[in-house]
Amino acid sequence: MKIFFSLVCFLALQLVCSAQEIVSKDSKVEFKIKGGGLFNIKGTFTGMQGDFSFNPENLNQSSFDICIAPSTVDTGNKKRDAHLKDPDFFEVETYPNICFKSTRIAKTMKGYTTVGLLTMHGITKTVSIPFTFKNNTFKGQFTINRFDYNIGQDFGTLRVGEEANVTITCVVN
Repeated sequence: MKIFFSLVCFLALQLVCSAQEIVSKDSKVEFKIKGGGLFNIKGTFTGMQGDFSFNPENLNQSSFDICIAPSTVDTGNKKRDAHLKDPDFFEVETYPNICFKSTRIAKTMKGYTTVGLLTMHGITKTVSIPFTFKNNTFKGQFTINRFDYNIGQDFGTLRVGEEANVTITCVVN
């Protein structure tokens, strides 16, 4: 009976130790997209929340299920930020979260890659995010096509670029 109890305690400790808490104040999603065809518009989303469980020694037991609120968008221009929140773009009242749920995590030559489901603006697509994990910080970069998620459909690519470069920084305890 002692062996069984010890085994249960060990497994429970492993489960608790594998999940990390997201440090929301230090975590963000940054984006860069062409504006007017000539310049880059940069912005951030904050308030990252969810389940982060990463163990480089056991990738099969690692997973990410993380969301951010598009209502936190900040491009340094309040008028533009308000427009990004309305139905022309993110429609934050109807779609209050942008979420990623991993389906696979693998080791690569430069770090890791996670493949999963990105849900934004009511549309879910499979994406691949190459990332590194150092000093309790996940840093991933990928490119997204806004038209794949019906973001700003009425705004051609001269006013707003088609693809956004996205950088995710997720700090965990």
